[in-house]
Amino acid sequence: MDNTYDVKELIPEFFYFPEFLENQNEFNLGHLQVSKELVNDVILPRWAKSAEDFIYKHRKALESEYVSAHLHEWIDLIFGYKQRGPAAVEALNVFYYCSYEGAVDLDALTDEKERKALEGMINNFGQTPCQLLKEPHPPRLSAEEAIQKQTKTEISTLNLFQHLTELKSFFIEGISDGIPLLKAIIPKNQSRSFMSQGSPELLITVSMNYVIGTHGWLPYDRNISNYFTFIKDQTVTNPKAQRTISGPFAPGLEITSKLFVVSHDAKLLFSAGHWDNSIQVMSLTKGKIVSHNIRHIDIVTCLATDYCGIHLISGSRDTTCMIWQITQQGGTPVGLAPKPFQILYGHTDEILSVGISTELDMAVSGSRDGTVIIHTVQKGQYMRTLRLPCESSLFLTIPSLAISWEGHIVVYSSLEEKSVLKDKNLLHLFSINGKYLGSQVLSEQISDMCIIGEHIITGSLQGLLSIRELHSLKLSVTPLAMRLPIHCVSITKEYSHILVGLEDGKLIVVGVGKPAEMRSGQLSRKLWGSSKRLSQISAGETEYNTQDCK
Repeated sequence: MDNTYDVKELIPEFFYFPEFLENQNEFNLGHLQVSKELVNDVILPRWAKSAEDFIYKHRKALESEYVSAHLHEWIDLIFGYKQRGPAAVEALNVFYYCSYEGAVDLDALTDEKERKALEGMINNFGQTPCQLLKEPHPPRLSAEEAIQKQTKTEISTLNLFQHLTELKSFFIEGISDGIPLLKAIIPKNQSRSFMSQGSPELLITVSMNYVIGTHGWLPYDRNISNYFTFIKDQTVTNPKAQRTISGPFAPGLEITSKLFVVSHDAKLLFSAGHWDNSIQVMSLTKGKIVSHNIRHIDIVTCLATDYCGIHLISGSRDTTCMIWQITQQGGTPVGLAPKPFQILYGHTDEILSVGISTELDMAVSGSRDGTVIIHTVQKGQYMRTLRLPCESSLFLTIPSLAISWEGHIVVYSSLEEKSVLKDKNLLHLFSINGKYLGSQVLSEQISDMCIIGEHIITGSLQGLLSIRELHSLKLSVTPLAMRLPIHCVSITKEYSHILVGLEDGKLIVVGVGKPAEMRSGQLSRKLWGSSKRLSQISAGETEYNTQDCK
C-alpha cells in the first residue's frame, strides 16, 4: 500500500485452491529471522476459519456486487483511457517507459549492449497490455437491474435459489396413480430449432411399474401460463399404449432412481438392476431397446452420468465400477460403447452409489461397507479412500453421493437398523482432494440428492424436501413436507422449478410462482402441431398444500 516499487498480484490460486496455503507435506521451511518462529502454514486473516473458508470468502468477494460495480474502473486502468497520458498520471498508474507497447523498437537498435539492457528491463518490469479503449468503459448492470431487465422479457423464469423464502409447491395430477414415481427429469440439452422455441420440452418419468412417460413441459412464460405448463403423456394410463422397460429386474433388489439415467438430449434411457447383470439402453423416440451391455458379473446397482453427457458410470454387486463412453452420431447420443472405457477396482463390497465428473477427471463410488473411493476417469487410477468420521463403521453404508461443479463431494451415510448408535443418518462434505470439511446429522433418510451450484437438494422417505448450503451443510430454508415419501428430486435447467416424485405417483412442482395476466386463447395454442384439450394441460395453478417443518 505504501511502497510503489513493491508490486504484487493475487494469482488464481487465491480464489480456488486452499491447499496452497498449507504445508501438508511438512517441508522444513526454516524459521523467521527475528522471532525464530517455525515457518509452516500461511497465517490467515481472523475472518477465515480455515484455508477452505478463506478461499470461499475470497472468491465470494471477487464475485460480489461491489466488485461488479467497480469492474469498469479496473478496465479503465489496465486496458482503457487511464493507461496512458494525463489520466494515467492522475490515477497513479504510470509504469517504466519500456513496459509500454511501441515505446521501444528493439529491431531498430544497432548497439547490442543497449539492446540487451533494454530486453533485461522489459523482462524485469513486465509488459503493459495493449490499450484497447480511449474512452471510459460503461459500468456493469447491478444484480437488481439485471433481474428487472430480465423480467421485462416475454419469456422469463425466476431462479428459485434467489427467492428461497418464496418457494411454493404446485400440484400436478398423478403420473401413475398409487405407484411410486421413481424418476422425473427434464434433460438439459434438448435440441430445439429456431422455429420451435415456443414448443414444450420433454419431461421424462419412470414409475415403479417400469412405465415410461414423455410429457410436455414449459416453464413460466407470460404468454402461456401463470406458473408453468405441463402436458401429460396420455400413454402412461393406457395399458395398450404404455412404454415399459423390458425384462425382469433382479429379485430382492430395491428399485430406486439410481437405476435410471436419461441422456441429456432426452433421446435415451439407461437402466440397470436387470436379472442378467446388463445395462439396457432404450430409445425414447422409438420406444425400444437399442443396446444390451453385459460386462459386470453381478447385478448393476447404480448409474450416473457426467455433466457433459460424455460418460456413464455403473456400480455393481461384483464390487467394481465401470466407466462407459456414450457413443454419438453427429453430436447425438445413440447408445453405449460395447466395452467399458475403464474398470475401477478397490471395493470389497456391493457398490451402492456412484458419481462422475469428466471435466475434473474424477469418479467417486460408495459401497455397502461404508467405503468411498476416488478414481481418475481418463486412466482409471486409484487416487484415495475417503475416511468418514463415524463411531462405528460396522453397519455403515453409502446409499447416495454427489459431486459439485467445483469438485466438492457430498456423501450421505446411513447406519443399518440393527445399529444402536443415535446418529444414523449423516451428510459429509469433502474437498476435491479428499479433505474432510464437515458433517451434518440428519433426522430423515435421504432417498435422492443432487447438487446445483452452492446448494444441495435432498428428498427423504419421511417426505421432506430440503435445500442446504453446500459449504456449511446447513438448511437454507425450512424444509417443505410433502406428507408422503419422496422417491426422486431434480431441478430444471433454468433453476426455476424442482421436480419431486412421490410414493403415490404424483409429481410435485416446486417453484417461485409469479402470476402474470393470462392472454386469451393461450391454452388452445398449438403445441407439437396439435391443439391440446384443456383437460390434458395443467397450468400449475393449484397449490399443493405442504406442511412447514419446525
